[in-house]
Amino acid sequence: MNTILIAIIVANVLFSYKGFNDLAFFRKYQFHVGSIRAGEQIRMLSSGFLHADMSHLLFNMLTLYFFAPVVTAYLGDFSLILIYFGSLIFGSLLTLFFHKDNYNYCAVGASGAVTGVLYSAILLQPDMMIGIFFVIPIPAYLFGILYLLYSIYGMRAKNDNIGHTAHFGGAIGGYLITLVREPQLLVEHTGMVVLLAIPIAVLFAMEKMGKL
Repeated sequence: MNTILIAIIVANVLFSYKGFNDLAFFRKYQFHVGSIRAGEQIRMLSSGFLHADMSHLLFNMLTLYFFAPVVTAYLGDFSLILIYFGSLIFGSLLTLFFHKDNYNYCAVGASGAVTGVLYSAILLQPDMMIGIFFVIPIPAYLFGILYLLYSIYGMRAKNDNIGHTAHFGGAIGGYLITLVREPQLLVEHTGMVVLLAIPIAVLFAMEKMGKL
């Protein structure tokens, strides 16, 4: 396994484990709109290394484990770091944008960063197959589109505790950073680049129309 990937997973495990056993630590570093707007911007980064429980941590780290190697194979270690942390910040920024007036809004998890890596891998290798629940095969590009459309539904419905906004922001980060690092994708896979941008365009169109 890649050293950078190991370091990211270990950081998530150690930080999350500390949070599981220290409520004051958890609350100090979780994403909390009121605290961030009061000047504690570190939470926009630190919250990405905390998790709600062991299953939350395990799911995110497994997803990262499977898709980070695709990114490093195409773009290298530095791009993996850039996409991971860039997507984490994109996810936090989009979450803050949509929830800026809800001072009590809280969130934790590496989902934004991991979704960015996932979306980058899909953009780089759209013809790979993804096993939903590790069983049902589906083309990666179709999974990416459906996943973001589901995230829009979750943002509208607000009927669960999943950070759909962070997922979406992370996907945008992974998409944009990958295109900056590998601009020839715009020429070599123009149709796929446009197709994967559709859910992003839908999100901002709905936001502008006040549908979210």
